[in-house]
Amino acid sequence: MKLANLLKRKKYSKVNLKLINTNHFEVKAKINGVKGTFILDTGASNSCIDINLAEKFNLVSEDSETKAAGAGASGMPTKVSENNTLELKEWKYKNFALVLLDLSHVNDALTTHEANEVDGIIGADILQKGKAIIDYGKKELFLKRLIFKY
Repeated sequence: MKLANLLKRKKYSKVNLKLINTNHFEVKAKINGVKGTFILDTGASNSCIDINLAEKFNLVSEDSETKAAGAGASGMPTKVSENNTLELKEWKYKNFALVLLDLSHVNDALTTHEANEVDGIIGADILQKGKAIIDYGKKELFLKRLIFKY
């Protein structure tokens, strides 16, 4: 039995990934109903958006005491935005928090490697919430569908 078929029966949603020149996976997603392009980063603890795109994604943010650190940058000021909705194809996560920070260093690295700029990063917080399974060979991400009670 194919992995995709097995996971579909287990109520997982499939999201196609695109391998870019930096050897990262790029993924299309919607934040608060607005389409964007993101890098899938299993090593990023939190999902984040470029701080300059807060208005584009209808984010209401507040200053955060936390300083961001990651590959190529550290000690960057951040903001946090609560109560957002993330959609990756038919997988949807409501009431989700995003970190906002300057991602110019990420986009500079991408353009240096002739890859397109991104709006943000989908990190381990989302991958854990969705009990993610990545099929690297087929460039597919599988996320367990969430059940919401209203």
